[in-house]
Amino acid sequence: MSIKNYDPIGRLMGLRYKSHPWHGVDIGDEAPNRVMSFIEMVPTDTVKYEIDKASGFLRIDRPQKYSSILPALYGFIPQTYCGHFVAEKSSAALDRPEIVGDGDPLDIVVLTEKEISHGDLLVLSRPIGGLRMIDGNEADDKIIAVLAGDAVYGGYKDITDVPLAVIERLRHYFLTYKDMPGEKRNCEITHVYDVDTAKDVISRAIKDYKTFVEKILFE
Repeated sequence: MSIKNYDPIGRLMGLRYKSHPWHGVDIGDEAPNRVMSFIEMVPTDTVKYEIDKASGFLRIDRPQKYSSILPALYGFIPQTYCGHFVAEKSSAALDRPEIVGDGDPLDIVVLTEKEISHGDLLVLSRPIGGLRMIDGNEADDKIIAVLAGDAVYGGYKDITDVPLAVIERLRHYFLTYKDMPGEKRNCEITHVYDVDTAKDVISRAIKDYKTFVEKILFE
């Protein structure tokens, strides 16, 4: 069940006004095998953009203090949420019961050989793996996907198809992109996981989103 089924008036309004990228865009009928992804950032961005949860517009989170280069398209999967079920996966894998979800939509990295000049767009992607990232005590998974039909990456089926250098670039970026001068972050990537685990994480994030929406609507 997607949020469009909860709010038919909102769905009609979306025909006239821009839909909220998190709540108003359908993840797609083939999820978790193929998912719609909202792209916030591209490799040429020198500031960090992220979605403003209240309005749905992109906002500047902060200028990058260091020369970290985003190696792929980066954004999130609409109508997902990192809550209890996503955290449960990391907690069990690491035997760390204190882990909770970070309360954000599920992040996704989309590999493509195409040069995309800006974010704030939707792409259809196919998950092939992911990074189990823990920020403090919060699960902050990064799904790794390929752009559907991409000439170079489109044939990749699993994370093992991705060159190690690409994985290392992604690891380095996510371990450093939030760094600020004089501050120390407690951030770690504990696992690089396969396509089946990625699909399970996405399914859990969809379930978490439904719980999240029901709580808001029926409290």
